[in-house]
Amino acid sequence: MRIFGFPPFEDRRDAGRRLAGKLARFEDERPVVFALPRGGVPVGYEISRALHAPLDVFVSRKLGAPDQPEFGIGAVAAGGVRVLNDDVIRRLGIPDDYVEQITARETAEVRRRLRYFRGERPEPEVSGRTAILVDDGLATGVTARAAVEALRLRAPRRLVLAAPVCAAQTANRFLPRVDELVCLESPSDLGAIGFWYKNFEQTSDEEVVELLERARSERGARGSP
Repeated sequence: MRIFGFPPFEDRRDAGRRLAGKLARFEDERPVVFALPRGGVPVGYEISRALHAPLDVFVSRKLGAPDQPEFGIGAVAAGGVRVLNDDVIRRLGIPDDYVEQITARETAEVRRRLRYFRGERPEPEVSGRTAILVDDGLATGVTARAAVEALRLRAPRRLVLAAPVCAAQTANRFLPRVDELVCLESPSDLGAIGFWYKNFEQTSDEEVVELLERARSERGARGSP
């Protein structure tokens, strides 16, 4: 694990400002920034500010294994997309009816969270534009993978996946799935994502809504749609 002394990022906002510097070259492509809530939103907010781009959420939910909800066997994302780790499902002997039940439950949660975060506003149009998908870190990347697959269906001109820190093996798996992967740190031994932040307090739903509203207000003040 490549952490010497202090973690490289003060907090998610600091990580977002640093990541924005690596993404500045996309500003002229009229990008749309999509953040995976909750932790990806403070990162995405700083990127959207720097690139003068709209900010929205893109909700994806992990499908947890029986009695091990933190162990992902797949994920679902907005638009009805589902990705499964078939090898793990077979190895653990997880029955099909469990997979279907948890898929239905988490798909409903995706819809609920989208309504909560986005309200009645439509999803930004990305066809022919650059879509930048942001998270605060990629460990296994299962939820990000579902979001990537769902965003691909929206036909962006370029799909960029960006995170302050990404496990090296996960980065290699994503390279063929996106047009570009931008990470500031890509350790071979990631550990927990929180190790890379001095302050890694949980982002609340209220903070997500507040940052989305602030991003829209700031764009409106600049006269941007």
